[in-house]
Amino acid sequence: MNTRTDALLTIRPVISTALIYEEMSTEERFQNGTLRPLLKLQNELIIAVFKNYITKHKNVFYELSLPKQLDYIENAIHKDMKFRNSIKGMIIGQFTIEEYGVYIENSSALNKRMMNLVKERLISHIQLFQPEMAKVI
Repeated sequence: MNTRTDALLTIRPVISTALIYEEMSTEERFQNGTLRPLLKLQNELIIAVFKNYITKHKNVFYELSLPKQLDYIENAIHKDMKFRNSIKGMIIGQFTIEEYGVYIENSSALNKRMMNLVKERLISHIQLFQPEMAKVI
């Protein structure tokens, strides 16, 4: 392995619940072995980026009911291409060369998995997006 690969793999958290089995599809294996650890690693940054997104969009998010906030998160992830590409870049930038090779083989399916994981992560941290918690570090 090269220095970059070693460094990237060393800083990744281990997720004991993200199991990998022989019979898993390549996409599922990539999700559990690469995407989940990278999203956990980048969690604080993803939270900060979404807080900034809320601010840039005039804090409308804070005035919404919980169901509408969930829709807002979904729309940001799935329909705002600039935001979506920014998030993808934060994650793809942490791939090793080998992982990038796997990614480009099926980027469409892996992007879908990646964005669904980001959405789940933002929703699970929705309490951090309340006005009293909104200060970006």
